[in-house]
Amino acid sequence: MDIKGIRITWLGHATFRIETPGGKIILLDPWVMGNPMCPDKEKTVKHVDVMLCTHGHFDHIGDAVEIAKKHTPKVVGIPELCAWLEKKGVKNTAAMNKGGTQAVDDIKVTMVHADHSCGISDGDQIVYGGEACGFVIEFANGVKIYHAGDTNVFGDMKIIHDLYKPDIAMIPIGDHYTMSPREAAYACNLLKAKTVIPMHFGTFPVLIGRPNDLKKLVTGTEIVEMKPGETLQ
Repeated sequence: MDIKGIRITWLGHATFRIETPGGKIILLDPWVMGNPMCPDKEKTVKHVDVMLCTHGHFDHIGDAVEIAKKHTPKVVGIPELCAWLEKKGVKNTAAMNKGGTQAVDDIKVTMVHADHSCGISDGDQIVYGGEACGFVIEFANGVKIYHAGDTNVFGDMKIIHDLYKPDIAMIPIGDHYTMSPREAAYACNLLKAKTVIPMHFGTFPVLIGRPNDLKKLVTGTEIVEMKPGETLQ
């Protein structure tokens, strides 16, 4: 896997920190302090330039408000989620919707479909958070990374391949709330990414899918099993 100067760190669950070749820090699905998979040394976020939020569940935006208030990154999400974040005091949101692409610092971000729910836990209420989504991130060096968010497999993953041709796909495999390895293997065949990084597994007992299960079902795709806190570069 040649990622041409990009640094990818998995913080556990669906949370990733990506450093671009230009030195910008991207935080995907910011659940850090409360994330039991996140190593203690990574629970203090030192800097963020761009925050990407796939949907409003606590295990994806649990620390979004606190981190955004402290570091004032550009925050990308679907409009309803960005509106909720703004009500909580978050500045510098950059709302968009599915099919759209925008330049954010030194990357291009395209919002794509995900097949999942998206209620936001707000106190003792669940409020409407728009729809769940995924992101295709294009870097200045030409590398494209697809973060699927939480999703089941869906046939239009072939469209994501046809239109965007991601080099790396980060896809959930845990089962119960997202795809299991069986569905994830089908997704790999649709996406045809060179490299797949499994995520959203092992955090809770019900998330029983494992990377080895996926490896047994996939041929022709590099499955990279990361450990929480590990960096690919």
